[in-house]
Amino acid sequence: MPNSAITKLLEEMVELQQTKVLKVARDIIPDATPEDIRNPQDFPQLSTDSLFNYEDGILTGYLSIQTALRNRNKA
Repeated sequence: MPNSAITKLLEEMVELQQTKVLKVARDIIPDATPEDIRNPQDFPQLSTDSLFNYEDGILTGYLSIQTALRNRNKA
């Protein structure tokens, strides 16, 4: 798979997971914003919810891979 195809696939995965994390957050806090999910420690209801933490962990993993690939392509 060429780098551009991997990059595009990863971008799609990140976007889908961000949407999923926001949906889970809004099930807990109805007016949660994308900014709120980037700072879940500000919301005890989010930081203690196991489903939110699971989905957020997947998102963190995808973002880590995305960063690693960008840094590798710069080298």
